[in-house]
Amino acid sequence: MSVIDLISIIVGLVIGLVIAFISSLIFFRRGVEHRKRVAEAEIGSAEKESQRIVSEAEKIAERKKRDALIEAREEIHKSRVEIEREVRERRSEIQRNERRLQQKDETLEKKMDALEKKDEALNKQIQEIEQRQADIEQIYKQQLEKLESISGLSVEEAKQYLLSNIEGEVKHEAAIMVKDIFDRAKEEANRKAKEVLSTAIQRCAADHASEITVSVVPLPNDEMKGRIIGREGRNIRTLETLTGIELIIDDTPEAVVLSGFDPIRREIARIALEKLIVDGRIHPARIEEMVEKAKKEVENTIREEGDRATFETGVHGLNSEIIRLLGKLKYRTSYGQNVLTHSIEVSHLAGLMAAELGEDVTLAKRAGLLHDIGKAIDHEVEGTHVSIGAEICRKYKESEDVIHAVMAHHGDVEPNSIIAVLVQAADAVSGARPGARRETIENYVKRLQKLEEIANGFSEVDKSYAIQAGREVRIMVKPEMVNDETMVMVARDIVKQIENEMEYPGQIKVHIIRETRAVEYAK
Repeated sequence: MSVIDLISIIVGLVIGLVIAFISSLIFFRRGVEHRKRVAEAEIGSAEKESQRIVSEAEKIAERKKRDALIEAREEIHKSRVEIEREVRERRSEIQRNERRLQQKDETLEKKMDALEKKDEALNKQIQEIEQRQADIEQIYKQQLEKLESISGLSVEEAKQYLLSNIEGEVKHEAAIMVKDIFDRAKEEANRKAKEVLSTAIQRCAADHASEITVSVVPLPNDEMKGRIIGREGRNIRTLETLTGIELIIDDTPEAVVLSGFDPIRREIARIALEKLIVDGRIHPARIEEMVEKAKKEVENTIREEGDRATFETGVHGLNSEIIRLLGKLKYRTSYGQNVLTHSIEVSHLAGLMAAELGEDVTLAKRAGLLHDIGKAIDHEVEGTHVSIGAEICRKYKESEDVIHAVMAHHGDVEPNSIIAVLVQAADAVSGARPGARRETIENYVKRLQKLEEIANGFSEVDKSYAIQAGREVRIMVKPEMVNDETMVMVARDIVKQIENEMEYPGQIKVHIIRETRAVEYAK
């Protein structure tokens, strides 16, 4: 309790006593004096008590102050001792550093002295060498003077004489040396090229089988032939019309032959016919349904083949449409050689040769795989497969190196990169393998393609199919553009164009078909 609080208490007591005293005067007049004395005595004792409390408070405050001063002095003393200790440690560290620096200075002075001595020795040696050089030059001059006096020629005249004598010999020897070096380089280049080609061919051995233009579908029994032909031949006509493939039903037991130059159409016809045989319900509506399903299956196969080609060659990052076009090459032949197999082989060969020469293997494989990509749509687009392939690669953001390799692989443009030369060589190697190609099948296919191209060139034609080994072209016209009377004129115009633009043995039958349909649904 502080002094002020004590004083406040005392003052309160005093006030209370005064009030009590006044009350006593009011209510008890008779004991005024007696009570006055009592009050004065109480006031006196209260003052003494308050003085005692104040005195004690002052003593306590003085004692706390003295204790605080003692603690502060002790803290200051401790801090001073700690600081003095740190100062002593720093002084000792500085002294150690000074001693080390002094030792280093002494070492440097010794090294400088040694270097000065070496410098002096080197200067002496240089002076001696210079003196020797001067002596040598003097001796050399004396020898030249003696030679000049003996030969009667000056130094320049002697040089000119020697040069004139040996110039012819040097030129002759240089020419022989250059020719020898050139011949050796040529032989070495040929040898190295043969080694690279032989190594690539050995490491990429492949079997080849020429493609054929017919497919054979086995039948469970000969009775199935009649069901395939249908009443008055309606089933076989529907299947041939929808697929553009000729069905040959002859005396071959339990088999139907599908003949057509387009492998995609032939595959669609084969799948559709097999599904119809398994299903057993063979009629025009069911044939249309199965042909559509077969087309979807072939499209899926095309996608899968494109993915397989990229996986086999390790070429990644191709556009999905390019992968689809690669898959279509499975159903494309070139001189009887499957174009997709050929493209994969060219990719491997180009990559192997690039590895032998230290070139970019990935780029070589990519260019090799895509070099014949134009053949996937050269039936549908005007131009050579080289220009079409280059345009496809440019459209789908292939690199300029790949585009140039595609354009140069048949020599349409001059190859200006190692990759283009390697693709050109790999293409030639793949096509030159024994059994890889057959010329006659290619000419046959080109004739059939030309037939369809002429027919499709007329605006009235919806679609056309060359059948009977090119002896017949079956043409479906647009019924809204051609009536029964004008069909004869369309057939005559197509015949004239075929006669003017094509060479062929025998004769070609132009078969025009105009079909109209009406479809309603009963509800």
